[in-house]
Amino acid sequence: MKTFTLRNFESMVEVAVSCFTGTSGVEEYHISLNSLVPAGIEIQLERIRHAYMETIDSYGIGMESSVFRRFFCSDLANQAPVLEERDFSCRFPAENPCCVSWICQPPGHTGKVSLWAYHVFDRKKPLEKSMDEGSLILKRGSLSHVWTQGITCTRDETSYEQSRGILDTYSSFLRKYGITLSDDVVRTWFFVRNIDTNYKGFVTARREYFAASGLTVHTHFIASTGVEGSHVDVAARVSMDAYAVSGLLPGQVAFLSAPENLSSTYVYGVTFERGVSVSYRDRKHVILSGTASIDGNGSILHKGDVLRQLDRTVENMEALLKKAGAGIGNIVSLTAYVRDPSDFDLVKDRMRHIFPASPIVTCCASVCRPGWLVEVEGMAIIPNFDPGLPLF
Repeated sequence: MKTFTLRNFESMVEVAVSCFTGTSGVEEYHISLNSLVPAGIEIQLERIRHAYMETIDSYGIGMESSVFRRFFCSDLANQAPVLEERDFSCRFPAENPCCVSWICQPPGHTGKVSLWAYHVFDRKKPLEKSMDEGSLILKRGSLSHVWTQGITCTRDETSYEQSRGILDTYSSFLRKYGITLSDDVVRTWFFVRNIDTNYKGFVTARREYFAASGLTVHTHFIASTGVEGSHVDVAARVSMDAYAVSGLLPGQVAFLSAPENLSSTYVYGVTFERGVSVSYRDRKHVILSGTASIDGNGSILHKGDVLRQLDRTVENMEALLKKAGAGIGNIVSLTAYVRDPSDFDLVKDRMRHIFPASPIVTCCASVCRPGWLVEVEGMAIIPNFDPGLPLF
């Protein structure tokens, strides 16, 4: 069962909520909060905090159910001290462990900060959560869900060196929990400062590192988004967030492709999966990588027309969702990245028209190829019935 609600807190914050409840009774919530009225960072962040707390209280889930929060900021270098002052937005909360990610991706003309939050609520028992460095480990029966934020490697200079250092750091962390990059990592986000300049070094480093880790065109890659974004440390050319699940059985993970709509990524030299599905006993997660206006040959479609590109992007997303038995109506969370700030309102309005009540964050961030004016990532959840699989 899914429910979507859209509420407006005194015309200052748009709040959208999706909820999926499986037959086990475990509930998953995705919440987006976007500022609607211009104000300073302190005021906007407090409005978002108030709306966020009121929202989770209204659903009776509380902060104990929090798993992941990402703050999209317009000027992170200057806004970080304000984020750090509040327990819900600081990267290492003193209470209620949660993986908290910060990224500099301006959320529009009026917004200095937006929030995407993810909660898991089990009415039968409290969540078993712990923090290790910047990662949250959520134990669910035989499974461990590991959310990681903000890995950088600023001891190196180039985007190539920093990317290799990030993957080394992450792989070393995973080994502490018996997790491997090739078998257990479900999704990554790579945020690249000055992406038009630094993307090539990042792509080369990831391709080489993946090949050495057994991730090739003959095996599989990892669902991912690679997009413009700045870390709070201005020396970071690249940073990474990630999500891994350990304890999955063979066959629980399936990699999605729709070659009639969009090419495999290796056609143009990059190494990530278009999407991935993870099946559990009573539900299936369908995770879509950053998707753009592309055809089956890897060519950009509708150059210069942001709305036609967005429509093609949604068409490509639908094709991928269909491969997993899902559809647009099953989407629980979306993020849209807009290259040209002057296109922001066009994209935001069209996204809200296509997805009238879904949690959406729209932000300004260049996509990996200059010809792409917009990119969208998302997640869907559908019911599944397989008693042989672990519970979520």
